[in-house]
Amino acid sequence: MSDSENFDPLTPKSRKNYDAQERKFPRGVVIRLFAYLIAGHIFAAFLYLLFAVAGKG
Repeated sequence: MSDSENFDPLTPKSRKNYDAQERKFPRGVVIRLFAYLIAGHIFAAFLYLLFAVAGKG
């Protein structure tokens, strides 16, 4: 009987490794999230400024 017949991908091999992966986001996801938040706020500020200037004229 081979090990592949008893392999369960949902069962972690060690609890320590599993906990470390649970708590940490991949670095690329964190950078992308930060960039989207910054870009979203800059776009919202641009729209606010656009409407504020157009409302005065």
